[in-house]
Amino acid sequence: MLKARTAFVTGGTGAIGAAIVRSLVTHGARVGFSFHSQPEKARELEAELGVERVKGYPLDVVEKAASAKVAEQMDRELGPVDILVNNAGVTQVMPFALIEEEDWDRMMDVNVKGMFLVTKAFVRGMIRRKKGAVVNLGSLAGMRVLEVPVHYATAKSAVVGFTLSLARELARYNVRVNAVVPGLLEGGVSSNVPDKQREDYLQHCTIGRAGKPDEVAELVSFLASDRASYINAQAIHIDGGV
Repeated sequence: MLKARTAFVTGGTGAIGAAIVRSLVTHGARVGFSFHSQPEKARELEAELGVERVKGYPLDVVEKAASAKVAEQMDRELGPVDILVNNAGVTQVMPFALIEEEDWDRMMDVNVKGMFLVTKAFVRGMIRRKKGAVVNLGSLAGMRVLEVPVHYATAKSAVVGFTLSLARELARYNVRVNAVVPGLLEGGVSSNVPDKQREDYLQHCTIGRAGKPDEVAELVSFLASDRASYINAQAIHIDGGV
């Protein structure tokens, strides 16, 4: 499905990020991924999947020059990137009244500005080659009335707006842009969900369970492939039916 394709995944050492890296490799892609504070997990993922097809790059997504440098390294070491997955993100469980300005800024910097900077660095090559696919990771927190941190919900809502506008602009270059919107998952940022909210979610979920990172990863791989060539500017929910 992704043979002879090259992908870059931000936040590749987290639960969802690592699952996405594994899925892309399984479907035939060469994959670079970023990591910020877990170099040992990055090396483990490389060893697991084969360093000739997978490479981790240290990167703080809010640093513009660093993103451009990694894009250049990827081009030299694994080949021109035609798949970008913006997965890196942070969350913080905190009531609105206690959110400070620095908390708000950190949430917007990583989840929104980081997505912007990384996309700008990697999409230039796609525009030149007139081929590519971008998949952004949103969250149901930004799409439904849920008891979630306000700054996190705001940032994840911005992911969808970014996706829709960018998809329209890049369509002329044959570059598709979609978003994947997961609901409650096992592991990852969902680990921070309080028991009360978790139980409430499961009561309203038609499938009656939390999702798995592997299930999200398979959707990402599909959207990145030519099998999804007629899917563009969509925010696709994978939430068990809420």
